[in-house]
Amino acid sequence: MAVDRFPVEAGHIMMFARAIGDDNPIYHDEAHARTTEVGHIIAPPTFVQSSAQFDPDYHLRPKPGQAWFGSGKRATGLAPGEKPASSGGLHAEQHYEYHRHPQPGDVLKGTRIPGKTWEKESARAGKLMFTETITEYRNQHGELLVTARSVGVRTERPVEQKKGE
Repeated sequence: MAVDRFPVEAGHIMMFARAIGDDNPIYHDEAHARTTEVGHIIAPPTFVQSSAQFDPDYHLRPKPGQAWFGSGKRATGLAPGEKPASSGGLHAEQHYEYHRHPQPGDVLKGTRIPGKTWEKESARAGKLMFTETITEYRNQHGELLVTARSVGVRTERPVEQKKGE
């Protein structure tokens, strides 16, 4: 996900760690973090995904005054019976390569780089089309901190249900 400015703040790191249920004190306790090998608070491994909240065009972020397909019991903002637009694809893989952990005070920039594409045949869905997207997260000094690699897949046709499914 491309984002021009993603400030990394200690409070955001702590809340992200709590949201994913990780109570490791290196994510919130400065005194403890000073006793570790890195010597300071760091962000949890998947933290860069929260950069989506700093991307004004992120398609899953609610936008005031616009219908939004949410994750609740009923799709927020959509009229009853109205179906959300589907991309026809799904998120298949996510990988992170850490060159240095983001830490409070970093201001990240995420740059999207095209990755590989490939196809496979599926008996149930026809052609499967895979697309890799790479995002490089660099800090305010231009240092590469995290390389995130995402793989999405689209099917040629809807998966046919087998009897009994």
